[in-house]
Amino acid sequence: MIPLSDFHTHSTWCDGKNTLREMVDAALEKGLYAFGFSGHSPMVSDCEWCIADEKLENYFRDATALKEEYKDKINVLVGLELDVFSPIPSQKFDYLISSVHYIKKDGAMLPIDLSQKQTISDVEKYYGGDYYAYTRDYFELVSACADRVDGVIVGHFDLVTKFNEGDVLFDTTDERYLTQGYAAIDKLLEKNVIFEVNTGAMSRGYRTEPYPSIMFLRYIKEKGGRVILSGDCHNASAICHAFDLAYEHIKKAGLEETEKYPILRV
Repeated sequence: MIPLSDFHTHSTWCDGKNTLREMVDAALEKGLYAFGFSGHSPMVSDCEWCIADEKLENYFRDATALKEEYKDKINVLVGLELDVFSPIPSQKFDYLISSVHYIKKDGAMLPIDLSQKQTISDVEKYYGGDYYAYTRDYFELVSACADRVDGVIVGHFDLVTKFNEGDVLFDTTDERYLTQGYAAIDKLLEKNVIFEVNTGAMSRGYRTEPYPSIMFLRYIKEKGGRVILSGDCHNASAICHAFDLAYEHIKKAGLEETEKYPILRV
């Protein structure tokens, strides 16, 4: 059995179902050697699933207190999932997960992972039904994830496929799509990043395989990239969800090693 840790987790501070303490207690019960808090960062506009800007310091304080309280039981790290449109925090988090949840198009913020219905509507309205133009704009944003802050985990690299199980909306083997993703990987690997292998959409019933796809994982391996397993869990029961399947997924891509800890900010 592979050693277990999970650094992509959400609590009641944002859109999670359990408190910070309940999450770390569940991590202990599951026998994890390390665990990380990574609430959704405040957004420049109101966001019901994010930590409010005025509450970020309190989140940091409470998470840091638990890190100290549990230090003799489990190695706890205090992190943040930093959206590409979020302001850079002033707090010294142990690590950051840099992610894209929106595309900004013609002045509108288009949510990537809200619903399939919303995605179809946005692609029709803003892209004339051209999914590859939509994915192009998405991957251009992903490629910038490490531009503002050094040493990040790249969150759910191909989140744009969340509602595309079975390629029902667009073909993920199409050269246009693959070229966009490869270009983003090349750009990100110029920086000190780790790509997470994320099972969050599996635990919520949207996907049967983790992000990134096997094609992108093979490219990451070919280019010498690194990966870390991630549950992206929004409740305590989903910590390390399907990590056995995720590990098989990365082995199919030729990757044998996963990082034990996220990159620490310096």
